[in-house]
This record gives sequence, C-alpha cells and structure tokens, in this order.
Amino acid sequence: MGNADSKLNFRKAVIQLTTKTQPVEATDDAFWDQFWADTATSVQDVFALVPAAEIRAVREESPSNLATLCYKAVEKLVQGAESGCHSEKEKQIILNCSRLLTRILPYIFEDPDWRGFFWSTVPGAGRGGGDEEDENARPLAESLLLAIADLLFCPDFTVQSHRKSTVDTAEDIHSIDSCEYIWEAGVGFAHSPQPNYNHDLNRTELLKLLLTCFSEAMYLPPSSDSSNANPWVQFFCSTENRHALPLFTSLLNIVCAYDPVGYGIPYNHLLFSDYREPLVEEAAQVLIVTLDYDASTSSSPTVDGTTTGTAMDDVDPPGPDNLFVNYLSRIHREEDFQFILKGVARLLSNPLVQTYLPNSAKKIQFHQELLVLFWKLCDFNKKFLFFVLKSSDVLDILVPILYFLNDARADQSRVGLMHIGVFILLLLSGERNFGVRLNKPYSVRVPMDIPVFTGTHADLLIIVFHKIITSGHQRLQPLFDCLLTIIVNVSPYLKSLSMVAANKLLHLLEAFSTTWFLFSTVQNHHLIFFLLEVFNNIIQYQFDGNSNLVYAIIRKRNVFHQLANLPTDAQSIQKALQRKKKTPEPISRTNSQDGLSMEGSRPAAPAEPGTLKTSLVATPGIDKLTEKSQVSEDGTMRSLEPESSQSPSEGSPAAVISDTESWSGVRPCAPLLHGKEALQPKRDRRRLSSTSLSGQWTPTSDWVLSWKSKLPLQTIMRLLQVLVPQVEKICIDKGLTDESEILKFLQHGTLVGLLPVPHPILIRKYQANSGTAMWFRTYMWGVIYLRNVDPPIWYDTDVKLFEIQRV
Repeated sequence: MGNADSKLNFRKAVIQLTTKTQPVEATDDAFWDQFWADTATSVQDVFALVPAAEIRAVREESPSNLATLCYKAVEKLVQGAESGCHSEKEKQIILNCSRLLTRILPYIFEDPDWRGFFWSTVPGAGRGGGDEEDENARPLAESLLLAIADLLFCPDFTVQSHRKSTVDTAEDIHSIDSCEYIWEAGVGFAHSPQPNYNHDLNRTELLKLLLTCFSEAMYLPPSSDSSNANPWVQFFCSTENRHALPLFTSLLNIVCAYDPVGYGIPYNHLLFSDYREPLVEEAAQVLIVTLDYDASTSSSPTVDGTTTGTAMDDVDPPGPDNLFVNYLSRIHREEDFQFILKGVARLLSNPLVQTYLPNSAKKIQFHQELLVLFWKLCDFNKKFLFFVLKSSDVLDILVPILYFLNDARADQSRVGLMHIGVFILLLLSGERNFGVRLNKPYSVRVPMDIPVFTGTHADLLIIVFHKIITSGHQRLQPLFDCLLTIIVNVSPYLKSLSMVAANKLLHLLEAFSTTWFLFSTVQNHHLIFFLLEVFNNIIQYQFDGNSNLVYAIIRKRNVFHQLANLPTDAQSIQKALQRKKKTPEPISRTNSQDGLSMEGSRPAAPAEPGTLKTSLVATPGIDKLTEKSQVSEDGTMRSLEPESSQSPSEGSPAAVISDTESWSGVRPCAPLLHGKEALQPKRDRRRLSSTSLSGQWTPTSDWVLSWKSKLPLQTIMRLLQVLVPQVEKICIDKGLTDESEILKFLQHGTLVGLLPVPHPILIRKYQANSGTAMWFRTYMWGVIYLRNVDPPIWYDTDVKLFEIQRV
C-alpha cells in the first residue's frame, strides 16, 4: 500500500472516531487496528492528520472512545514488549502507537478531569499467566512506562542482537540482561556498539514518547512546594523499572560520547547526515527531566564513600529513591569523571569552534540542556565537582559559559540561559580551587564582543561581567548580586589583575556609588559592599602582584572619599533622587574606556521581534541562594550560622532584602517562599525608611546612616594615606606623567605592618533550596517546550508551568 493510501486510511479512521457518538467496544479490533496496523505514517503525518480541535472534541463529546484509544495503543506497546516485536509489521505498529500517544497525551494532561486517567486501572488489562489478579492492579501509566523501558532494549529494534542465527532462536526479551546492551561506551561500559541508523531512529521515537509522558509537569502551575514529585518520573526511576541502570547509563554515555564534528575531521558533517544528533538531544532532555529532584527537601544524595570496583559507589547511605539521581550521585571513578567532563566540555565549546572555523563542525543547539546536566552533576555528586576543579579542565567549561553569557546579554529571550550560566559559576566559586584555577593565562582567542586584553581567565571573567552589567538589558539587574558575589568569592586568590580588568572594577564602583543610584532602591548599596570586599580581599591577601589594581584605586581615589563623605541629610537625599528623574540611564556607559572589541566578534544582539520565550519564576535573593563560610588559616571552611539578631537592613551585603521594590520596574530576584525570614526585615526597615502613601519606599537619613557607618573603607583609606603622598612625590620629583614608573614603584612597594589586621575571608557558598529547584523546573521545561518544534508536541496546549510570551 502506498504512503498516500496509508495516510488516507489513517485520516478516515480519525474522522470516524471524531464523528462516532456511540462508544466503540474495545473488542472491535477491526475499528481500532485502522490507527496502527495498516499504516506507515511519520510522526509529522500523525500531527498533521490528528488536529488539536478533533482530539479536544473527542475528549469532550465521546470520552469513552478517547479512553479506549489510549488503552488500546498502550496494550499494543505492552504486547510488542512481551513478544520482542520480531516482524517488520510489529515494529511498525509499535512506532505508530508511540506517535499517536505522543500526539494525544498533552491533551489528556491539559484537562484536570483527565489527569488521573492513566493512573487508574483498566479492567481485564492483565496480560499475565497465573498472576492475573496482581497484574490487573497495574495502572495504565505503569504499563506504558514499563513497555517503553523494555522496548528501549529490544534486540533488532533498538539494540544490536547478540544472536547470529535465525528468528526461531531470537532472544527472549525477558531473559536478556539489558546491562549487556548499553547503547554506548563510557560510564560503566567499555564496548561501543556499531552505530545503526534504524536503532537510533526507533530509540528517538520512544524517548520522545517518554518525554511526553513526563511532561505532565508542564500542566501544573509552579508551586512553592517543589517536593511534589512527578509521578511518571517517580515510577520510571524506581526499582520497578528493571532497566533503570542500563538506561541511565545509555542516556549519559550517548550524550557525553557525541562528537558533532564527526571523527575529528572538519567539514565532515557536510558529507554525512548525522542521524545521531536527534537521539542525543532527546537523550539529554529525558536525562535532565529524570534528574528533576529537589535535594533541599531530602537528605543530600551525595555520597562520599571509598572507591569500589564498580562504576557506582556501593556505600551507604542508600540515597534517594529516584534511581537516576542515586546512580548519578554514586559515580566515582576518575576515568568516568574524565569521560563526562571531556564530553560536556567538547559539546559546550562547539558553538565557539563555529566562530573561528565557520561551518567546520555541525552546530549543536542543545547547550542549555547540557548546562542543566552539568549543574545536576555538580550539585548531586560532590566528588565530580571536586574532580572538575582539580585541574585546569574547569576552564574548558568556564570559557563557553562566559561566551554564552556575553553573547546573550542583550537578548530578552535568553534570560534563562543567563541565569543558569551565572548559577553554575556561583556554585563553582564557592570552592577555593576555582579561584586558584582562574590565574591561568587566557590565550585561547574566542572572538567575543569584549575589549582586547592580555591576562588570565580571571580578567576574562571580570571583563565579561562588567559588560553584562553595563550593556545587558534591564531584566538582568536581579543577577548583579550574584555576579559580584562570584567576584568576591574568587578575589582572595587572584594573583594579578590586568589593567583592563582593574579599570572595569573601578568603573563599576563609580557607577554604583552615584547618590541617585544608592538612594533609589532599598538594596542598591549592597553592590558597593560587595565591590569594597573585593578590593579589601585583594589588598590584604594578594597585594604583591596586583599593582595594576592598586594604581587604579589611587587614580580613582576621589570615589572612595565621596563614599566616606556620603551626604545623609534629607535635603541631599531628595536632591539626588530629583537628579535620577532627569537621567534614567541605568549605569553610565561613559568613561568605561572600552577599547576595540576582539577581531571577528559580532556585537551581542537583542532578540528578533516576535521570538517566543517562556516565563520563569523569580529566583531567591542572594541571602537565600548562599550561606556564608569562613576560610581559616589552613584553608578549610566552616559554615557561619546566620546571626538572627542582626537585621539585613543594617547588616552585611549578603542579606539582600528581596522585595517587590527590587529594581526599577524589574521582576525581583525574590524568594518564592516569603517565610518568617522574609518578613522580619520589613519591621526594622519601617524604622529606617518611611513608606509613602503610594506604597513607594523612600530613603531617610537614618536609613543611609545605618549602612554608611558599616562601609568597610578602613583598609583602602589606610592604603591611600600611605601611598598617595609617595606617588605624588615621585611625580613631582621626576616630573613624571608616565604610569610605567609609578607601576614599577608600586610593584616593589609594601604595606606590611601598615594595614589593619587582615579580616577573615568570607565565601558565600551556594546552598540547595526549594526556590532554585522550582526555578530549574520551569526553566528546563520551558527550554524543552521551545526546542521541540518538529513535531510541535506541546504547542497550543494549555500549559500552566510558565507562560509563552513573544519578545
């Protein structure tokens, strides 16, 4: 039968279904078989031939027929999994049923009345021998998920058969050990099977259906209680699924082993079509969804056991019930970590390779999924995190992230990408080794729209962050706290900043210390605290080698004097705010002396009008995202208990008060849970600032005094007091205007014994919390929604987890 005929027959069956007002019996195989038995329709055909309006009409007008259709399609998948689908006809039926269910499931999920349907049991659905009773109790969802798992390890359908002989000795699908059929070499598996085009296509179709099953999460609004686990994921990743381990390993290995260049030969992808990429994308998406797990509500899944002979640690505690999270947290062999890190770094760097050898490699599009995966690996497996930071390989992750951040800074549709990049760097910056690694000279010249500089990876990070703050779009303002916290965390370890980076830091201080900026919102002054902390850390712990920064501080000394003499009287405050009304420009782009941008770079572009984006929930403030640790002499860290007595409004910069007055007209970076902690500062703030009738916050003298008195200016003032007269004397004596002489003097100068006693180093380490768990859920599903356009699985259905917006 030709393709056109088969499409026609399929369309006739769909029309019959939508026009039948009477329920069709489940036993009427002649009717139901039309949907899968005699047709060969692609997934795109199924989407075109089964319009949304018709699915909804059947759902409303003849619900029993929709129920039977779903039940029969699942039954076919179960039968295929039982028999091992040896014939071509059986394989085609499996694919047809997968495509049909992928099409229909979102319409089941969007209707709250139908949501329980797959979790109910279907009478007589038991297909077992003697254990009929027990089998009957399986809800439809469980039967479907187990059938998909079996089918993903079905010889000659999705994996290579190990038998050489004819059909009659075909492997019994129930006796095979699927661990011998892992899809790709890598973690816990050494053998790399021959690539097989058809197997890859069939796996991709089944994973698409699996992802669609998991997508019920998109139809529930974001809730502050992120512990409500997705029942589909929960069951699939439980001990009920006998293929959980080989499937987890297959997904991880297929992603990390993928080489889009194609055997290392440039331009190879132009000669061979790459059928592996769709599978890799699907695998990455399924993997991150199965790892959607809120570690803050449970005991951390991280295990620090001794090394054993297996790929997973066998050490107690057993860890979470979600086996995928459990396995991920127990990977511990160095060679496995190396394989994962190399794979993720290779794929993240792929878009950068494009910039200096255009079209030499296939450009991958799934970098956001990879960033989520990398985040999960570091968050759930501390040994992996330490491995990443053990060598300069971490820089192979850092540079692509900085590239993405810089490239996306003007694009409103990529706010989520900006957030995850910053979150990863915040997590890494909590470890001393990250700061140490940043001292490695930066020589790779990835064309980026930033000033040319000679220096280290630390310089690159500071220059990119400066660019984001001064020329990113407005909606990035909630991230400023995070960006500066990262710089604070690494600052005690930075051996030598370049002049370009030093000037950037002082430009930020200048921009943030204008009176109108300091007085215009309740927490802008925290940014000044962060920057002063950076300068103090470098002066106290890395003075030798940082003459560029010391010189920049001396040149801009007036900024520090202005801060020390900040006016606090009501009249000056009012005057500063009047000035704000005249100059709405957020941060001066002037006098930032941006030299030429790097050769071959394109300026960061805003989103094309009409670009689709998905909304995100707000992220917690920096005080919820991090906890303070103090670094002791020997380099170990101890966590500091938050002092409950001190109210954030007068306290240190870490205690950012998240509130709706966040930034002018910007969605706040507010905690999702306004618990007691979030309410407490309100009381103290009322004393320090008055709230006008319009509900607008207004600064008062008391409020300015409360934090001005805490500005940590002592070290810098002492440095200026000692060095400025000496520098001025050199200039007068030698008639110098040449900075190189002054720098030479500063390089050999010392402040030993002249500065205040060094302060303890404070690091703000990321801590898991339900606010970020919920943010990751909305971000991840938003990415998956937008990336699945062919077929458009969820398009135009009533999703509740986020809104779809146009830029």
